[in-house]
Amino acid sequence: MKYFIKSERIGFSVWDKENEKQANLLWGNEDVTKYISTTGKMTEKEILERLDKEVDTYSKYRIQYFPLYIKENTEFIGCCGLRPYKKEKKIAEVGVHLLPEYWGKGYGKEACMRIIKYAFETLSFETIFAGHNPNNLESAKLLKKLGFVYSHDEYYAPTGLKHPSYLLNKEF
Repeated sequence: MKYFIKSERIGFSVWDKENEKQANLLWGNEDVTKYISTTGKMTEKEILERLDKEVDTYSKYRIQYFPLYIKENTEFIGCCGLRPYKKEKKIAEVGVHLLPEYWGKGYGKEACMRIIKYAFETLSFETIFAGHNPNNLESAKLLKKLGFVYSHDEYYAPTGLKHPSYLLNKEF
């Protein structure tokens, strides 16, 4: 398995059209999607559209919500990465989606810490934005552990809700 960045336990790869199986495994899991879509689940068509979006985002900006693997055994565990948020202000959005069997084991925090370091040190972003479904209290806890500071509520079309939103500024 080829990784372009690594943390202690996790390797970050890049989505491509060959990752349909992993995309279906992740975004076809209602425990994963219950907080990221209005219906709480994604259809096969929506999953393929999401995969295409990740591939396209990488093609245009060299960032995406990168697929994650346990380095030790190349087991797929989810995705974590960046999206353009306010490019003109050098602000990226961070996000993480993990398969349920990897929740509560520190993988989300480890992946986010590594991708934030990559965003600040390699990509020269000045600020990282993050939001979460108001019902997803675990995401709120994770963002606070990572040092994000609440800034506002922002409407998120895929859920139809206003999401608590946070910022993390680059330390100088």
